[in-house]
Amino acid sequence: MNKVKINIALIRLFQFVVFVLFIFMVMIYIFAMILLPLDAIVMLIKLLSIFGLGGMIGAILAIPVVGYLGMQVYKNPALCTLLIEIGMNLVQTGKAHIESFNKLIETAKA
Repeated sequence: MNKVKINIALIRLFQFVVFVLFIFMVMIYIFAMILLPLDAIVMLIKLLSIFGLGGMIGAILAIPVVGYLGMQVYKNPALCTLLIEIGMNLVQTGKAHIESFNKLIETAKA
């Protein structure tokens, strides 16, 4: 009986590790989608400051450019759908892997 409890505890531990891993991957994906336009703004400001434009003028020029690019991505429904689908597939894959540990627990109890 003790061996069964140890096996179940190990399975639960690895289930938790996989859960944390997939949560981390989903968060990285979401934050990358959020931070990508902000990084583009910073890079454009730095590029414009090389040409002698100050940070304020660079920001005034960079923000509309990145907004326009974001609008073009939004107008392309196939690209938006693909980005959302990739995130949803990541969530569904994580859920399937976490649920597969429950089958192991059932076999360990038997």
